[in-house]
Amino acid sequence: MAGVLLTLQGKVALVTGGSRGIGAETVRLFVQAGARVAFSYRQAEQQAETLAAECGGAGNCIALRQDLSSSEDGRTLVAAAVKALGRLDILVANHGIWPSEDAPIASMTDAQWRQTLAINLDSVFGLVQASVAQMERQPAEQGSAVGHIVLISSTAGQRGEANHADYAVTKGALISLTKSLSSELAGRGIRVNCVAPGWVATDMSAATLANPVLGAGIYAGIPVGRAATPREIAGPILFLCTLYAGFISGEVLNVNGGAVLVG
Repeated sequence: MAGVLLTLQGKVALVTGGSRGIGAETVRLFVQAGARVAFSYRQAEQQAETLAAECGGAGNCIALRQDLSSSEDGRTLVAAAVKALGRLDILVANHGIWPSEDAPIASMTDAQWRQTLAINLDSVFGLVQASVAQMERQPAEQGSAVGHIVLISSTAGQRGEANHADYAVTKGALISLTKSLSSELAGRGIRVNCVAPGWVATDMSAATLANPVLGAGIYAGIPVGRAATPREIAGPILFLCTLYAGFISGEVLNVNGGAVLVG
């Protein structure tokens, strides 16, 4: 008896922030599921090129260097991905920054506030805007969605995060954007959903999780007792882009080890 396959055969995906962590695992899973993938990176050129080669190289998996700190940057990246691979069926907006140093609201600088919002939110607007336009003007396979968009939020966007208000604001905004886009686009065949991870063992969180005091406090608040692996976040992202998720729209999928129970 054949098994159930989470396939993306024939699809083209764009994954932002794809050179490492959650993004890299998403790229790998998407390629394994049959998709052709373009992914963006900002500085990690060697990691990006190594990942692209690992996943089949030109025509199958390509790395695109692109700063993402404005809406125009997002539109530029979508245009480059479509130029390289011919179409776009899936957008995963995974990139983002989390300034690791505590910044109380009374002393947070305007520069930090604006930079976090620009990277985590402004660029997503441009990405979504250009992706929707592309999805709606290209032919879709009969019986399948016109397109899938998955925005990556965080538990910080659901319960807030002291001393990281800039980050939490952007992630909460992505949840609101998911719901707004679903209401607007579901009837037009574009499924928009959100994945909200908790703590994940990535380069961005490594120093905090390794801190004896901070790490112990974090793990104590996760019923599963540990941080997620990047693949444990990439798997739910993959699912939301398959036919099995065709009736899911505007959903926030919590992947946090039971740390935040939000309906």
